[in-house]
Amino acid sequence: MAISSLSFPGRRFARGQQARPHRTTAIHPFPQRALASLLVLCLVAPGCATRVENVLQPLQVAASDANRVNMLVATTRKSSDDPGRLYSGERGTAISLNNVTVSIPPDRNRKIGEVQWPSRMPPNPEKEFSVLEVGKVATEGQALAWFRKNRNAKRQVLIFVHGFNNTYADAVFRFAQIVHDSGTNATPILFAWPSRARVFDYLYDKESANYSRRALEDLILQATRSPDVADVTILAHSMGSWLAAEALRGVAMREKAIPAKIKNVVLASPDIDIDVFRRQFIEMGPKRPHFAILTSTRDKALEASRWLSGGIDRVGGSDLRPYAAALEELGVSVIDTSAIASNDPLGHNAFADSPEIVRLLGRRLADQTLSGGEVTFVDRAGVAAANFAGSAARVAVVAPVAVISGEAREVLKRELSPSSGEIVDGQISY
Repeated sequence: MAISSLSFPGRRFARGQQARPHRTTAIHPFPQRALASLLVLCLVAPGCATRVENVLQPLQVAASDANRVNMLVATTRKSSDDPGRLYSGERGTAISLNNVTVSIPPDRNRKIGEVQWPSRMPPNPEKEFSVLEVGKVATEGQALAWFRKNRNAKRQVLIFVHGFNNTYADAVFRFAQIVHDSGTNATPILFAWPSRARVFDYLYDKESANYSRRALEDLILQATRSPDVADVTILAHSMGSWLAAEALRGVAMREKAIPAKIKNVVLASPDIDIDVFRRQFIEMGPKRPHFAILTSTRDKALEASRWLSGGIDRVGGSDLRPYAAALEELGVSVIDTSAIASNDPLGHNAFADSPEIVRLLGRRLADQTLSGGEVTFVDRAGVAAANFAGSAARVAVVAPVAVISGEAREVLKRELSPSSGEIVDGQISY
């Protein structure tokens, strides 16, 4: 069954028509749902809550059976005089490197997906996250020595880029939780860009992500150029997904292609304008890594971001499943987490706090396919899906015939392919 039109990345095509530039309609007054989302975000977000903040002062004694995650942290933040903070949310003038060892409570005292923030200082390592060691990485030799000490047999690196509204400590603890709960043994590297960790500093954070693009490009290139590294996976969340996509675009332009060592990119709840992502994707060039996009139509944070951004859909808040087949041909998997239970009332952190999704990430980081090997047909239209560990997370790998036709698929592939530069009917495809 053919369809009469297809709307994807800010574009709508009628049968026989060419692509025409997207036109944004007039912005309507602040919708009640977006207002409610913003208010909830303010109430539950780390920057709005009252809690102990100076948590990075190393603990003298750790729990004997606590778990440990040792990570390298590269940051463009301004350093803080407070050793319990290390870095503020302001912008620094250099890339600073530290190795940080985080203690995670014994598994019997926590649930997968939880970050148990210290209630006071010093923290209780039996029940709360704490820091055991903070070291300055002053030279390339020290960075190399740290990596060789912490690398796995496959020489895999995992680079995590945090999202909007995160302190330095937020990012450190969250990444430690992801590394531990996913079960990955890839060498963990955190890229911490300047976020003021305040809900109403959304635009400051966005410009800070922009400010940090070159630094993340350099970090990615240093990793891929090292003979000690064989495989790089990039995991990015929320606004950090925009930064990661921009950095990959920049790397492709500098190197004429994305290095082959970058094999997988996971964008969790990406806060990216859907039109902008189309351009980023094209400009990365034809030799792209495999992308996995975790989306949810119930993400209230992205709903507020959509309003703040002029009413344009965010990639992570859109239902991309109808286009999964065409996207799969382009090296993009779509994982819909809308039905996943999350501890986050905004539905924005399921990638980290949902046991099902964290285990799924562990599969990816172990160099296994996200779509798994168990594909079953679930309806007569031809939808194929993989069910992960009995969870509600589903990956549509074949779109229903009634939803997307061969004609529409070709349109989508053209839209996500480089332009020929030819003028057709007074227009050059963009």
